[in-house]
Amino acid sequence: MACLLLPTLFITFHVLVSLVLGYSHHGNMCRSFCGNLTVDYPFALQPGCGHHGFRELLFCINDVLMLHISSGSYRVLDIDYAYDFLVLHDPHMSTCDAIILGGRGNGFVVEPWRAPYLNPTPDTVFMLLGCSAQSPLFQGFPGKHLPCRNVSGLGCEEYYGCPAWEIINPRRVGPVYGSGPPDCCAMPYETIRSVNLSRLDCQGYSSAYSLAPVKVSGPDEWAYGIQVKYSLQGSEDFCRACEATGGTCGYDIDGNSDLCMCGSWNSTSNCDSVHSGAFSYRRKWSSEVALAGLLIVAIFWRIQIILG
Repeated sequence: MACLLLPTLFITFHVLVSLVLGYSHHGNMCRSFCGNLTVDYPFALQPGCGHHGFRELLFCINDVLMLHISSGSYRVLDIDYAYDFLVLHDPHMSTCDAIILGGRGNGFVVEPWRAPYLNPTPDTVFMLLGCSAQSPLFQGFPGKHLPCRNVSGLGCEEYYGCPAWEIINPRRVGPVYGSGPPDCCAMPYETIRSVNLSRLDCQGYSSAYSLAPVKVSGPDEWAYGIQVKYSLQGSEDFCRACEATGGTCGYDIDGNSDLCMCGSWNSTSNCDSVHSGAFSYRRKWSSEVALAGLLIVAIFWRIQIILG
């Protein structure tokens, strides 16, 4: 029986070491694809991967990449890492082919702590539809000018030319404002900082973004969706230094601080760092593995004595 103990204990020790080292390699488990989209830094699908400003933001559901913020869930159509923006789709957003009212659209509202990292681009127009005269948009109307205006050549006057408006016969506002607000009011995101249909007392919305320098002939050729700019707020240098030394950029789940994941250990700077804190994670697990190994050897030695 003693001859069987050695291989058994060896296998047990090997499994223990594999589990410990497998846990410490969690940085290599980051997902990189969802459907046909690449999910790369600063985004990720696993806790601890990517940038902490985008944690719990993206989810891969049946190979469809979804973005979730306080206003709702959106399908991610594209991520442009060269120009730092995403394109989102809201199924309840009006387009040139369909006007969707009833307040079903998500609009666009981000959590206050996430706002510095994620905002619609200046070239994205939000066209608010069917807003009541009591809407905050029209406070002081008609004495004051409406906030409605074109954004990068996109606006309501052209949008009224869409086939979907033919059955609605919208109210328009000319050079001299009439007694009632228009059925469509276009503006950039920075004007209101939050597209909340309930708070704005609006029935629906549409959103489109400029394709400049490409010229389009009319609203039927607009790019409908929400183009969102993302910002790392000063973490670019940290990640570049991390990746230059073979690491993977991530963050500490407990403190949300930047981490460079270097295989079996994490660093607060980069994988070439000699700072004592950079190796604390590896030392902790190395000590535990050594202790476990000594314990197994002691048990084996004791059993050998008992069995003679």
